[in-house]
Amino acid sequence: MKTIQTRFGEVEYDPSNIINFPEGLIGLDQLKHFLVMPNNNEGPLFWIQSVDDPAFAFVVTDPTNFFLDYLVVPNEDERKKLQINENGTCFTLAIVSISPKKEITLNLSGPLLYTPDTNRGLQVVIEDARYDTQTPLPKIEKP
Repeated sequence: MKTIQTRFGEVEYDPSNIINFPEGLIGLDQLKHFLVMPNNNEGPLFWIQSVDDPAFAFVVTDPTNFFLDYLVVPNEDERKKLQINENGTCFTLAIVSISPKKEITLNLSGPLLYTPDTNRGLQVVIEDARYDTQTPLPKIEKP
């Protein structure tokens, strides 16, 4: 077991549980190793904590909790980077942001692909006009 000092306090972790992002994150290519940190509140949000720089932690979620038709299928090159075959398990996560006006958005144009089979992750760019780096959550219609 190892420990790091984070905004959550001292965190003990098993190095075999680290998610490896060999290419880092877009704009933060030096951040390659992350831990999954549960959220203290019930719900669909959780944290990924950088091991490389403990000052960085991101709230993430499964975007299909909010956008039922959102689907990202890794292409052949992405599967090679994730070290999975075309039938390998791959999850899509979106980084969550909260604006100064307390509006919650998801980065749907730069999702994170994660495969538990190899503990590897990859941030990809999706070119779809419906999605951007700050896609607002859908409005809930009141009856």
